[in-house]
Amino acid sequence: MSSTIPKKQMTVIQAAFIGVGSMVGAGIFALLGAAGAVAGSAVWVSFLVAGAIAGLQGYSFAKLGAAYPSAGGMLAYLARGFGEGHITGIVSWLFYVTGAIVGAMVASSFGGYASAVLTDRDPGWAKVFAVALILVMTFLNAVGSKAVARVQSLIVKIVLAILSVFAIVTIVNWDPSLLDPSGYPGIREIVASVALTFFAFLGFGVITFTAKDLPDASRQLPRSMYLALAIATTVYVAVSLGVFGTLTSDQVVEYGATALAEAAKPTLGQFGYVLMVITALLSTAGAVNASLYPSVGMTQHLASVGQFPPVFGRSVGHRRVPVGLLVMAGLAAVMVLVFNLNSIASLGSAVALLVFSAVTLAHFKVYRETGAKLFMLITALIATLGTFLVFCTTTLVNEPATATALVVILALALIIDLLWKRTRLAGNSTAGA
Repeated sequence: MSSTIPKKQMTVIQAAFIGVGSMVGAGIFALLGAAGAVAGSAVWVSFLVAGAIAGLQGYSFAKLGAAYPSAGGMLAYLARGFGEGHITGIVSWLFYVTGAIVGAMVASSFGGYASAVLTDRDPGWAKVFAVALILVMTFLNAVGSKAVARVQSLIVKIVLAILSVFAIVTIVNWDPSLLDPSGYPGIREIVASVALTFFAFLGFGVITFTAKDLPDASRQLPRSMYLALAIATTVYVAVSLGVFGTLTSDQVVEYGATALAEAAKPTLGQFGYVLMVITALLSTAGAVNASLYPSVGMTQHLASVGQFPPVFGRSVGHRRVPVGLLVMAGLAAVMVLVFNLNSIASLGSAVALLVFSAVTLAHFKVYRETGAKLFMLITALIATLGTFLVFCTTTLVNEPATATALVVILALALIIDLLWKRTRLAGNSTAGA
């Protein structure tokens, strides 16, 4: 009888590294230029504040995960507070689409780096490389969570080792005058950049979906969450100090995604540049791997409780590839091919902030069961919603395409949930008759 029970293989470190891989790959290489344009050399402060906000949400998620470990991750926590009604359904569709958006964005970043190295920045080849990466990581996730954990741990170890060397070398040789607080912009600009840098922490929510693979999820999940956030925050702050202590803010904005590689040149030469490009490729590959990981357990859970159509709980083909994984990978690939992802780069952040806020609201209804401190939950909600409001009044105002896309995605999530629930209800009525 016991032989039919799948053996849980993931460790605390591996679960944490899935989160770190998702965060570091999605954040540090793409965000420095955009954040530098707003906060100048004070970007390290923005990362520190964003890490604190993520830590507050991490506290909420860790308490929920310890009390209700589930393959459904944060969406299962949402149902604990709001039940399996429309709120949970709408937020679930939003989170699913957000995973595809983040995966597409990071895959596009990988394609851009690969194209720069191999084809002299040919945009067509950039899309080919991005889609190829999505296909490879889909296959890896289809093999199973054990393979995902092993590959992700290896990638993260290499990336963290290289970024640590980069941070140490650049900080030792930095120009302190470039980081002089007298040159920082105003508080409003620094706060506005927090909404951008928070995107770099979105991946920590992925850790909630590792519960199905942890032998003792109630204890190990919180440890993984806190460890991942501590590592990511330290890396972000150290790397941003190194970059802005080596290059001027204008140079960081000009170089954009390759700012880290350019910052390595003064001390490590061309070797440092090439090393950071390789690190970017590894990091973005790991982030795509991590962004696809939740789709399997999440969609199977949501299909089992009726939030998603039953097809999302099935597998197809000889290798029994989960349908939920295939659909998310397909969405990500379509986004890569069809959209200019730079114009909606902030979309994933905006939707995720709303999803995180909804989960915290659900936590208020069960905080006595989880043992969470009410003050911490209130602070987490205010910080997250506050970041979203700042985001709306600074970024979305200047990006009409992103604002429009946000409204469309919210409307689609509402419509899809309503149509599916009506179809399911009609089917149940027919079956009952």
